[in-house]
Amino acid sequence: MAAEQLPEETKVSDRGMVTIPAALRQRLDIEAGDKLRWHVDEDGDLSVEVVQQRYGAFENDDVKASMGGDSIDTHDLAGHEEDSTFTEDA
Repeated sequence: MAAEQLPEETKVSDRGMVTIPAALRQRLDIEAGDKLRWHVDEDGDLSVEVVQQRYGAFENDDVKASMGGDSIDTHDLAGHEEDSTFTEDA
């Protein structure tokens, strides 16, 4: 039989800010930059939806441009690899 979890409680600051308890952030995978979407139903019950923002605008983009190699190589897009003026050797 699992122990009943006590509700998490935080205080609203004079600027309207609250801190999400660490245990809830970990449990719900909330990280810096994520957004919270607040919903109040007709009975006045509040629910909060976590909107993860950490992956950027191209999260669902499955089109990948292969650069060849092991993805560690640098690539000279300007075409100066063979020009000794642009080498990194001193």
